[in-house]
Order: sequence, then C-alpha cells, then structure tokens
Amino acid sequence: MSHGESWGWHPGMWMGRGPWGRHGRSGRGDWWEMFGGPPPRAERGAVRYLVLDALEKQPRHGYEIMQTIEERSGQAYRPSPGVIYPTLQMLEELRHVRGTDDDGRRIYAITPEGQRDLQEHRSEVEDFYERSGASSWVESAEDLADLMQRAAQLFRVLRRAARRGRLTPTAMRKLRTVLDEVLAKVSSIVEE
Repeated sequence: MSHGESWGWHPGMWMGRGPWGRHGRSGRGDWWEMFGGPPPRAERGAVRYLVLDALEKQPRHGYEIMQTIEERSGQAYRPSPGVIYPTLQMLEELRHVRGTDDDGRRIYAITPEGQRDLQEHRSEVEDFYERSGASSWVESAEDLADLMQRAAQLFRVLRRAARRGRLTPTAMRKLRTVLDEVLAKVSSIVEE
C-alpha cells in the first residue's frame, strides 16, 4: 500500500478510475466531479460563435468545421453533426454565413454580418478555447497528480500529529492561520 492509499487515494483513482471501477461509486466519475466536471462543452448558443470562428480564415464544409473546432479545443470538444448543421442553417438565415454547393458538398463562408457578430463575441470564443484547450487540467494529469500527492502529504502530517497528541489548541490555531494563508495564495494563483 502506498502512502496515499492509507487515506483512500491511490494512483488507480486518477481520471475517474476509483476503487469502485472506472467511474467510481456514482457511475459519473468522482474525479470529474471533484474538479468541476468533464472538459467543457459549448452551450447551444455559443456554438454559433465557434462556427463563425472556424470560418473566419477560410470557407469550410460541415465536417471541416467540426474538425477545426476539435483541433482548436485540443481534442476536448467535437460538436456533432446534429449540433453543427442546425447551427449552420440558423447562421444562414441570419445571413452570418453564406452556403454554396460545391461538387455535392455545401461550403460555408462567413459574411460581413457574421464577422461583426464574431467580433462582438470574440471573448466568449477565446474563453471557451482557453478552458478546453491545452491549458486544460486533463492535459496536465501528471502535474495534477503530483499536486494531489502533496496535499495527501499534508493530511498525513496532520493525522500523525493528531494521533501523537500534538494538535493542541495553540498548535491548531497556528495551523489554521497557516492554512488560511495557503488557501488565499492558492486561490489567487488559480484565479489569475
């Protein structure tokens, strides 16, 4: 048994694989829940801006748009045809994209109206890709596992001190102050 296993954590729990199987006791993935859920999916209304962004540099057909969004999101999100094609139809109706037939395929290009709409919502697109792309914690699993092991060390030290009777009221007051400072620093780092 490793050090972490003594308090319930073990390497097999990483990425949703808990002691009760791949998705933990709840079937939903305990680690996904602990870290705020799976990689972000675009909300229905936001997909339109991802589509416009995918068309900004060149015209594309539907599957190229899906592939472009998937690549830009670091493979974290690939919209389905059932999301992309109704979105493209809506964008055509709004005159934000123009569709033309090319050898049996429909090719879409962004219009000036679509370009203006995209510029007004550029921050939403950038925020989505920042949350889902290479900066995602999923892509940094090893680093996050290291952080979790360090947190486990802290729990072990506190448990050991409690067992040995060293957590006096004075010691706990001092530790509370230290932990409050650490929490404040961690919060400021992750919220930058």
